Order: sequence, then C-alpha cells, then structure tokens
Amino acid sequence: MQVDELRTAVTNGDIESVAVGFTDHYGRTMGKRFDAEFFLDSCLEDGTHACNYLLTVDMEMDPVEGYAFANWEKGYGDFHLVPDLDTLRRAGWANGTAFVLCDVVDDATHERVAVAPRTILRRQIAELASEGLTTAAASELEFYLFRDSYRDAHTKGYRDLAAAGWYVEDYHMLQASRVEDYVGAARRALRDSEIPVENSKGEAAVGQHELNIRYADALTMADRHVIMKQAMKELADAQGVSVTFMAKPDATQPGNSCHLHLSLWKHGTNVFAEDKAQSDLFRWFLGGWMHHAADLMVCYAPTVNSYKRFQHQSWAPTRLAWSTDNRTAGFRVVGSGSSLRIESRIPGADVNPYLGYAATIASGLDGIRNQIEPPAEFSGDVYSAGDIATVPTTLADALDLFSVSSHARRLLGDDVVDHYSHHLQKELDAANAAVTDWEMRRYFERI
Repeated sequence: MQVDELRTAVTNGDIESVAVGFTDHYGRTMGKRFDAEFFLDSCLEDGTHACNYLLTVDMEMDPVEGYAFANWEKGYGDFHLVPDLDTLRRAGWANGTAFVLCDVVDDATHERVAVAPRTILRRQIAELASEGLTTAAASELEFYLFRDSYRDAHTKGYRDLAAAGWYVEDYHMLQASRVEDYVGAARRALRDSEIPVENSKGEAAVGQHELNIRYADALTMADRHVIMKQAMKELADAQGVSVTFMAKPDATQPGNSCHLHLSLWKHGTNVFAEDKAQSDLFRWFLGGWMHHAADLMVCYAPTVNSYKRFQHQSWAPTRLAWSTDNRTAGFRVVGSGSSLRIESRIPGADVNPYLGYAATIASGLDGIRNQIEPPAEFSGDVYSAGDIATVPTTLADALDLFSVSSHARRLLGDDVVDHYSHHLQKELDAANAAVTDWEMRRYFERI
C-alpha cells in the first residue's frame, strides 16, 4: 500500500487504525496501534517510541538483568521505531486496519540498534550487496491447528486439546477440506495483505498443516514471515481456534518445521545455476552454510523446545549432510535452472526469521570469501549415517558453541553474540527451573 492509498482509505473511512510493529528476540510482534489520522499526521514522518526494555524481556515480559544494551542502571529509556513504508499494507485479517513494520533506531545516535533482529539481517544483506549479490528466499512454515480457543487452551493447561483432524493428513484433500474454514480464510487474509500465497496442504501429523507464501528477497521474506504469523494468530483468535508454531508441540508426532530456501542472484541470474549446480558460488555458499551451522545453531533453533524436534526419521534432520532432493539431509538441493536453490531443513517454525536468514547469509558469504568447500554429497539415508556430524541436540550444547565461537563473533559481531547469549542463557535457566508435567507423572507417586 502506498501512502497516498492509505490517505484515501483513511479519508473514505476504510482504514481507521494502523498497527506499527517490530520483532523482539523471540520473533514476537511488539508495537502500538494508532488512530489512522494521527499516524498520517505524526507517526508517518516522525515514527514513534517504545521502551528499550523490549529487547531485554523474557517471554513473560519481565525485564531481565545483565544486558549491556538496556538495564535498570540506565533507566530503561526509549528507542525510536521508524516505519519502513515498503512494508505498509492493509491488514487483510483485521477490518479497517493497516500494518507497517519498523526499524529500531537508537534515539541518541540515530543509528539502527545493532542487536535488533531486523538490523542484524540488514547488516548481512549489505555485506552480500557489497559483493554484487542479492537473494531469493522463502520460508515454509508448518503449524498445528486446534479447535480450542487460545483462552480455552490456556485454561486447560495446553493439555488434551482438540486437534483439527483425527488422522495424519499429509496431502489428504479430504482432511484439508475440513479445515478450510480457517486455512482458507488465512490464505485469503494473507492475499488481501499483499502477501502472495502459493498453496496450503495437510502435513505429516494429526492437525498439522503448511501454508506457503511466495519467495522474495531475504528481508521482504522475513517481513512476510513475521506478518504471516501475526495474521494467522489474530485470525485464529477471531475464529475461536488456535494455532501453534512451536517446534515440537507433541512428543509423539513430527514437529513444526520452517525450511529455509535460498539462492543467490546477480544481474537477474541465479548464480547457483550457472553450471548445473556445480558453480563455485554454489559450492562455497553451501560449504560456508554447513561449516558454520553448529556454531550458529541458536539462530535456527532458539528455544529449549526446538531441539526436541530433531528425532530419528522424524522429517527433521539429525546430521549435517547435503544431498539432492533428499529429505533425510539437513541441506537439500532442490529445483533446476533459475529455481535451483538450497533448502535448510534445520530450522523449526519457532525460528526468528531475521536471525535465521542473517545466519544463513553470513555463513554462506563467509564460504564464498574463504572458498569453503562443502563435504561430498551424501547419497542414501542420512539418519543412518553414523560417520556424519550431528546437529547440536540441546539448547545448552548449542549455546556453549555460540557464546565462545570466534566464527560467530566475526560474522555477527561481539555485541550480537553477547546480547543473544545472555538472552538464551536466561531462557535455559527458566527451563531448568521449571517442574514439568513429565516430572509430576513420573515421580509424584512412584519415587
């Protein structure tokens, strides 16, 4: 939506509110809702402000001590939210509402805040542009759909929820038709929000689905990814159902993936396809992506729950191998000609897309600059290949690698590594302190 279109819609009474947002560590959309006329008169040019504690809070919105960026000693001041008008759109899921994403800017220096997720991705895109390269990227988001509302799910302690289906519905047209009340509405809401939709389908678990949106450059795709999740949650809330993008909501079923697809382009040409997938840039980008995957694992798998998805023959990868059109590999090469691309199957649906794409670009670009060769292509069942390195299997293991990694610090910067290491350690501390349902069932009576 162009600004002039917004002005006309506001004058006509079609748009009454503008939601102004950004993402925090977790990838949650934070922000404010503005009266549309006030947004045009004031926020459009001047932006708005928010408390800088939003890049230090935990999931419960409690300020966490120990960050250099913002803390009690510094008084938790404001940062500036500057709307990126390239993201301005009608919110197809909410009547009378427009939506815009912001960059987070330091009020004193007027520079983008270095530890804000969108800034981290912007920095890597700029590095790639310095080599004359751009990206084509796509996120494949999977989710579970339940017939319980979010409030009812909370009241039930997130147990015994009513899945939208009752048998595995991977590609099942009949089962998919039963959720068109929600999934069909989600496709239309995204389309009406100027997010091009490709398709939806049942997935490999009961009540699990996938909704695919059109590829774009990495920043645009990350923005679409964020808006898609926000739209789908708000739509579910309005319909009295619930969706979850947890990586592993059910221990007995496959997890929710977010496969990241990426190719590099120069002068309108996919450089991966220059020589039947054997171009130098293809090999080196893949080599760098794989070489740094373990050190940057927290950018792809950011929660304690993320690592419960990596199970043998679960459709989630367990080893760092690459292969052509092989779903057992962590890195799968798909497509041909201009559509040739690398798919990383490592991230779950809980990934913060800005961090996931930033880690991908930083790793691949380092591979190009240092001519890092990938291992030999693997043929066969990667799950059964005992001689191939595994992905980190817990957040603790991944954090140990990330926090001391010279590669992570060189690629992302000390400020980013220190900030997110602290965030992840506090998340891990909270998980370690929690008494789980599993512990109660196992120990309450029988210990």
